[in-house]
Amino acid sequence: MTDTKAIRGFSTTRSQAQYQFEARLCELCTAAGFKKHLQALAQEPHPAGTPANDRVREYLTTSMKAAGLQVTEYPYDVLMPSPDCSVRVDLVQPKRMALNNQEDILAEDPYSAHADLGPGWNAYSGSGDVTGTVVYANYARKEDYEQLDALGISVAGKIVIARFGGNFRGYKAKYAQERGALGLIIYSDPADSGYVKALPYPEGPAINDSCVQRGSLLTLGYSGDPLTPNGPALPLDSDELVERLDPADVDGLLNIPVAPLPYGSAQEILKRMTGQGVPEGWQGGLPFAYRLQGDELLQVRVRVDQPLGIKRATNVVGVIQGSEFPEQTLYLGCHYDAWNFGASDPNSGNAMLLVLADALGQMLTEGWRPRRSLAIAHWDAEEYGIIGSTEWVEQFESKLATSAIAYLNADMAVTGPNVAAESAPSLKKLLLEAAADTAYPGTKKSLLEVWQEQSKTGGEPRMGDLGGGSDHVGFYSHLGIPAAQVFMSNPMPLYHTNYDDMAWYERFGDTEFKFGPAVAVWNGIIATRLADADLLPLDVSRYGADLSRHLGTLVQRAQELGRKLDASPLRAAIQELAGAAYAMETALAEDAATALSEDIKGQINEQLLTLERNLTRSEGLQHSAWARSLYVCEDPDSGYEAWLLPGLRYELETGDDKSLQTWEETYTAAFAALTRQLRQITELAAGH
Repeated sequence: MTDTKAIRGFSTTRSQAQYQFEARLCELCTAAGFKKHLQALAQEPHPAGTPANDRVREYLTTSMKAAGLQVTEYPYDVLMPSPDCSVRVDLVQPKRMALNNQEDILAEDPYSAHADLGPGWNAYSGSGDVTGTVVYANYARKEDYEQLDALGISVAGKIVIARFGGNFRGYKAKYAQERGALGLIIYSDPADSGYVKALPYPEGPAINDSCVQRGSLLTLGYSGDPLTPNGPALPLDSDELVERLDPADVDGLLNIPVAPLPYGSAQEILKRMTGQGVPEGWQGGLPFAYRLQGDELLQVRVRVDQPLGIKRATNVVGVIQGSEFPEQTLYLGCHYDAWNFGASDPNSGNAMLLVLADALGQMLTEGWRPRRSLAIAHWDAEEYGIIGSTEWVEQFESKLATSAIAYLNADMAVTGPNVAAESAPSLKKLLLEAAADTAYPGTKKSLLEVWQEQSKTGGEPRMGDLGGGSDHVGFYSHLGIPAAQVFMSNPMPLYHTNYDDMAWYERFGDTEFKFGPAVAVWNGIIATRLADADLLPLDVSRYGADLSRHLGTLVQRAQELGRKLDASPLRAAIQELAGAAYAMETALAEDAATALSEDIKGQINEQLLTLERNLTRSEGLQHSAWARSLYVCEDPDSGYEAWLLPGLRYELETGDDKSLQTWEETYTAAFAALTRQLRQITELAAGH
């Protein structure tokens, strides 16, 4: 997949050494190694805070030490629920019926009979015992509740039933509580991930009528431990004093009980509803007409007992020290806690990273060592609220702000044949170049070639924008460190269900365990090209292109809202930025890696390292002081999706013309600061 041309950012001599390294990396990343690690990681259910999760942590630590990495464990004491909480939903009228909330035991899936598997539950649900009539709220998005309001249907004093999808589940509950609902039931509809899409498990990869999606409900305006929004939740016996909130003072914890159900149980409620028909787009995949309300004869009871307590979460970080610039570090990471076995989510990512660690460790014994440091992290308690990685980022914030090159996330990284990526602008070109030099398993094509075919774009394949929902958030949204995730995916993983196990994975995921090694090579090429380059191969021209595109989207949104967005100063600032980026890239042409002195290259790299920090605001954004990135944050109304240029977007959605103008000035100033730093780099290169 390679040729003899110089790699961007490398001298000719270093390019040849890098190509040799990458060829050896490909040899060492094996299907057998990936399968061995994944089987070990996914052999038992291991939610955060359980002895089983401790055993997974011990395996990760032992494996990375055996590979030759310097391994450190980082403990935190955080507010978490326990998986043995009690959740029950009953139909009370017109018929008494306990509704199943756990997956069936299947003969085709021996893992499904594991004694430690339990019913579905949602972390940080309120505790309570409520009975009432029901209202169907579609996906329970903000706009869905607003449509119910417009129809004159109140959820106050009632139990809301809604389907998964469309937004983060926590917002479904947040909006229900704000409107006075007694409780919330969230179910998985076959129209979204069941038999409407594909054959149900075990015959096919889609959810069946007993699949329950578990998940957290936290929507606090910050990630991590609910009690320590302004710093790391160091252990209670730490020498350093940690200021913790009282749980009663945490603004945003839920009071209402929330329970997840499979569609086989939810239909017992939905089919008995007799109110008016649903609006267009609200009909799901069950074989009857969906209705908005049930009458007084339809009564449902929801009971949740979920006490919260201080529990230990521990990250595992393995480091390969750089030989020349050890303080500059490229981070790769994946959380290891799971709702169940976690074969796909998250441990396909952890197994992939262990394969990469094994390969890098072997090459250490053969004489290789990166110029900059590489760190492979396995985060704890992500499923409850991106807790482990957030606390670690907060603990080492000052160091990361000046020395972190980038963060590559690996959550759920290997679940099928489809090539995909999400990325900050400055890493996109590197991702594509690495994909071009990575073989697609079982073919003579590269990952890039297959990715282009799958995207059907005819040119550059589609790359998404990182929003919320995983461990990149602390690095990217909080500190402005460029982040990306590359993966091979299946559109139908049994997300957060008890069937996310090796039986499903071997039949419908990575059936020959060949995609895992390919993703390991892809990550390894990206990571080591950043670690070993003469000049960091960041793509600064993407700033201008992507910012211009996102501004165009905001202008269109302003028109939809009838708002006045003065885009002229912003466009002018982006044009200045694009011109400065072009001039810098011209100054750092292919021969620069050879022609410039080592001292000048070092100064340039120190500047490149902090470019993205110009697009941060120390005071944070309007809705979250913790989210500092002016470029991107998670949608504050839905959670998962990305808001681009979020300060401007927020003002368009909620502010007045004066506040919008203030934020236009904030963005213009940030673009100008980035432009100035690009020009400083150009001057450094020109003055060599």
